[in-house]
Amino acid sequence: MPILQGAMYATCVAIMLIGGRMIFAGSLTVGTFTGFMSYVMQIVNSLMMISNVFLMLARSMTSIERVGEVLAEEPTITSPEHAAGRVADGSVEFDHVAFRYAADAERDVLEDVTLRIPSGSVVGILGGTGSGKTTLVQLVARLYDASSGVVRVGGRDVREYDLAVLRDAVAVVLQNTTLFSGTIRENLAWGDPDADDGRMLEACRLACADEFLDRIGGLDGVLGQGGAGVSGGQRQRLCIARALLKHPRILILDDSTSAVDMATDVRIRANLTGLGGITTIVIAQRVASVMDADMIVVLDDGRIEGVGTHAELLDGNPIYREIYESQVGSGVHGGPDAAGTRGGTSDVRGEGE
Repeated sequence: MPILQGAMYATCVAIMLIGGRMIFAGSLTVGTFTGFMSYVMQIVNSLMMISNVFLMLARSMTSIERVGEVLAEEPTITSPEHAAGRVADGSVEFDHVAFRYAADAERDVLEDVTLRIPSGSVVGILGGTGSGKTTLVQLVARLYDASSGVVRVGGRDVREYDLAVLRDAVAVVLQNTTLFSGTIRENLAWGDPDADDGRMLEACRLACADEFLDRIGGLDGVLGQGGAGVSGGQRQRLCIARALLKHPRILILDDSTSAVDMATDVRIRANLTGLGGITTIVIAQRVASVMDADMIVVLDDGRIEGVGTHAELLDGNPIYREIYESQVGSGVHGGPDAAGTRGGTSDVRGEGE
């Protein structure tokens, strides 16, 4: 491009110099020179456009090669032969699980994780940023395979299941929600295409999304691209409702109420607790979102540092106590009973605020 443009503009300058001298000598009129120069500029512009086409063609060929590499890539995680076609229940077990994203990584993201989650229980996972919370639950749906150890769902190794069956039994709601342009009914139908309006409204009630449905036109309310037209908290509640329509064995909420106010968060948790037969795993940054769970798992730097109820961890786990005091307030010490009572009082005060 620089060589081509330099040659073209050098040619234009040479023509103007020669033509100017011919005009001063009287052998060329200004009109004739102007017409000639206009033709030359049209030719120059056409040549520059042709050069741009070749430049775009070279770029597009590179892009085609890259897209082709993606389309030709074979999945490393596949269903086994004679795969299990049914998930018995929502129990989850991690048996000395370790995981790293790359085989040549310096260290594991998860190290020697051993955990048993009974079917139908509510489990909270708490930990700092980068502690491995999301990575841990991604192994449940077999988005990745454990580097070592075994992950079991419904009493069977996840590698024994048909991928479609396993992932249909697990519903995941992320912090960064995804909604599509269209009506709310069309978005909820991704959870269950056969769901009628009654089931959709019930799912919205459980997710506390019924509070704003009427204001945006009910199930026929139209959403813009990416869920434009509703707030972040409303998008999260609609995504929870969509996940509930799947009737999953395991429901994973990955900080999916981070944009919801505390009072609404409490109501959502209460509604989910009443669901029978669904194992609920709640990943949260706020202690108040998991303190009522049947079991709380404290992760730190890829390792489980504590498992127990709110009162047990508050009394015996320094990491959990530090997180609790930083969010709710200090001065919570003593036995489990006293800690639980004070923790409950502080939590109510925080929700009111």
